[in-house]
Amino acid sequence: MGLFGRDRARTPLDGVDVVLADLDGVVYAGAHALPFAVESLARAGDGRRLGYITNNASRTDASVARHLSELGLETAPRDVVTSPQAAMRLLADRVPAGSTVLVVGGEGLVVEVERAGFVVTRSAEDLPAAVVQGFAPEVGWAQLAEAAFALATPEEEGGIPWIATNTDWTIPQARGIAPGNGTLVSAVHTAVGRLATVAGKPEVPIFQEAVARFGAQHPLFLGDRLDTDILGANRAEIPSALVLTGIDRPKHVLAAPAGSQPTYILSDLRELFEPYPEAVVSDGVVTVGQARVRIDGPDIRILAEGDKPINLLRAGAKAIWDTGRAIYGFRVPEILYADPFHRP
Repeated sequence: MGLFGRDRARTPLDGVDVVLADLDGVVYAGAHALPFAVESLARAGDGRRLGYITNNASRTDASVARHLSELGLETAPRDVVTSPQAAMRLLADRVPAGSTVLVVGGEGLVVEVERAGFVVTRSAEDLPAAVVQGFAPEVGWAQLAEAAFALATPEEEGGIPWIATNTDWTIPQARGIAPGNGTLVSAVHTAVGRLATVAGKPEVPIFQEAVARFGAQHPLFLGDRLDTDILGANRAEIPSALVLTGIDRPKHVLAAPAGSQPTYILSDLRELFEPYPEAVVSDGVVTVGQARVRIDGPDIRILAEGDKPINLLRAGAKAIWDTGRAIYGFRVPEILYADPFHRP
């Protein structure tokens, strides 16, 4: 998807009918809203539909909706699309209705499994027809061990399916960055030598569910992770904005591979309403606002820092991405990957 080349007067929200937002790192970190997120999303919802897509499987859609409403964003459960809901779509295609399923996770996953008509067990001794694994703070060794016991036989040799809601390696919390479901899935993988089928971002079904549910014709997706949010939006052919209030930082943006490059790069959600500057390329120089960057062999040269760090990052990203070369092939000035932006 193109990052630049838009009219100078256009904002990221122009022409958008549905705003789809990730939660952790975009709206909140832990229990608390991120700066400017609530007021910006409330403003974005004036005349547009707001929906939320989350890989976090630890909470129900209803509990997420309550949390958002308490933060000041009036939200109904139907406005929240969760990775457990996407997992149930996959599960229904793999095992008969009413089957017993071993659940590794919390309430958010249990509720969706039962809502889909399956029977929940926590023990491999109940001979489950599948294992479904999602993040919850209380998941520990005992649950991971039960999953490993149930998944001892490879699926191609008659073993049961294994579906993971998501494989985010980390999750932002109020105190910092903590291990996510990907680390827990990896622990089971290490024990059994099998790979899980993944339901949530960056896979497409969770985005397809959101587009269909909200009747989106021209959606915009907001995320904080290149490897899940932005990659998934690109796969689903949905324009995306990476907001630098969560996991991924400027150095990750500069190194983003082609499939994970966002349509927009934002310091925070206030910039949804600001004209998005066009990147002008002339004689090898990329200009964004007052920032100017040039690639000179292995060197990235900053000709002008400009007055906004975000425009310098946008210019540097455009220059690097246009070469199609990996970031490790360049000498990058420290200021280009400096991080003056808010993070949890």
